[in-house]
Amino acid sequence: MVARVTTTDRVFASLRESILSGEFPAGSLHSIYRLADLLEVSRTPVREAVLRLADAGLVTIERNRGVRIRGVSVADVRAVFELRLMIEVPAAAYAAAHASDEAVRVLEAELDGMRAAAEAGDETAFTIHDRALHEAIGAVLGNQRAQHEVAALRDSIQTRGASTLHRSRGMPEILGEHVPIVTAIAARDPEAAASHMEAHLVSTATLLMAQAATADDPAPGTGWADRLRAHLYVAGRGVASQ
Repeated sequence: MVARVTTTDRVFASLRESILSGEFPAGSLHSIYRLADLLEVSRTPVREAVLRLADAGLVTIERNRGVRIRGVSVADVRAVFELRLMIEVPAAAYAAAHASDEAVRVLEAELDGMRAAAEAGDETAFTIHDRALHEAIGAVLGNQRAQHEVAALRDSIQTRGASTLHRSRGMPEILGEHVPIVTAIAARDPEAAASHMEAHLVSTATLLMAQAATADDPAPGTGWADRLRAHLYVAGRGVASQ
């Protein structure tokens, strides 16, 4: 039996898209009445959809005021990057141990694309090549579910404006963190690949958490990733012989 799509489902999808696209920016406040008028529906499905959005962490409900669009919190960034560390560090080690010559050429081409974009000041192209490089590393592992999860994790904060580019660092600095990752993979050095991937992800997360921090939501100390580190290196070493 085909599931019935309800008005609440449609309202939820529409509001979620407005949030993720930036049409409803972080921090903006919207009343249930206004949203109902905007979507030309009654207030009941809007209220139900808003509860689902709150459960998804996209909004907070302010009594007698309305719905406020959430920005990215320190906890959001930490959760995303802890998961990325658990997936992408072993994946980098695996790529160093198992990537074909063609796969290495793809990585080097994406790195060249990042370099050319940085020299041209093209942020859009730089971001595209950055993402493609990470995807190409994951592709060597051959686990589509893992690749999908990493993409979803990136999107979950990037679509809400989380970026270090020109806020905490520029394209040359970001490029500089990717060069040793690709170099280690090309040199077939799993431990170095894992180490450099970890350093890149920890650096990015630390900067993003500093950007998101407030007096009520402070960033963690510099050792926030220590609880994962020993396990990441075990994983990085383990894949070399498999």
